[in-house]
Amino acid sequence: MNLLKTSLLACVLLAASATWSQEAVIRKNLAERIPQLQAIDEVSKTPIDGVFEIRVNGTDIFYTDAKGNYLIQGNLIDTIQRRNLTEERVDKLTAIKFDALPFKDAFTIVRGNGKRKLAVFEDPNCGYCKRFERDLQKINNVTVYLFLYPILSADSTEKSKHIWCAKDKAKSWQDWMVRDVTPAPVTSCDTTALVRNVELGRKYKITGTPTLVFADGSRVPGAVAADQVEKRLN
Repeated sequence: MNLLKTSLLACVLLAASATWSQEAVIRKNLAERIPQLQAIDEVSKTPIDGVFEIRVNGTDIFYTDAKGNYLIQGNLIDTIQRRNLTEERVDKLTAIKFDALPFKDAFTIVRGNGKRKLAVFEDPNCGYCKRFERDLQKINNVTVYLFLYPILSADSTEKSKHIWCAKDKAKSWQDWMVRDVTPAPVTSCDTTALVRNVELGRKYKITGTPTLVFADGSRVPGAVAADQVEKRLN
C-alpha cells in the first residue's frame, strides 16, 4: 500500500513538473518574441490537447501551443455542447460582486416596495438606453442603482454632469431619458463620481450601454426587454 501511494505521488509530481516546464517555456518564448504582449498573469490548459489559455491584463484571453510558437486571438467554441468557452471564461473573470459596487457613485430610482435590486450603467446619449429606460417603467417593486457612464462623447459627459448635479437626480435623468426634457445646466458640483464610474467600467470591461448587473452578480449587456428583466429579478 505504501509503495502504491509513493508511486501515485511520484506520478503527480512528475505531471506537475511537466506542466510547470511547459508554462515556463510558453512564458519565456512569448516574452522574447512578442515583447509588446503584457505580462502573462496565468497559463492554463484548455479542453484541446496541446492548446493553452494565456491570460493577460487581468481578463484578456489568448491561446497558444505548448512552445509559444503560435498565438491565437478569438473565441474557443465547444461545438458539442454549443458553448462559447472564451465568453464564459471572461464572464467569470469579470463577474461583479453586487454588494461591492460603489453605490455612493450612483443614484437610486425606487418603484413600489423596492425589494428587488438592479444596477445599471448608462450613457445619457445612448439610444438603446432610452429605449431600455422607457421599457423599464413597466417594472415595479425594484430599486435601480443608476451609474452614469458617459463613454460615447464629450456631450455625454456634459449631460451626465448636469444630471448628477441636479437637485433631484432621478427626476432629471428620467425627464431626459423618458420624456426628452433636456437636463438644466448646473453651475458646479463635485462630479468626480463620473470619473470613478468610467474607471470602474473599464476595470470590469463594460464596453457598451446599457449594461445591467443583477443581485447575483450576473450581468447582461444591451436593452433587455422588461419581461426578461422581470425573469432575472425573480
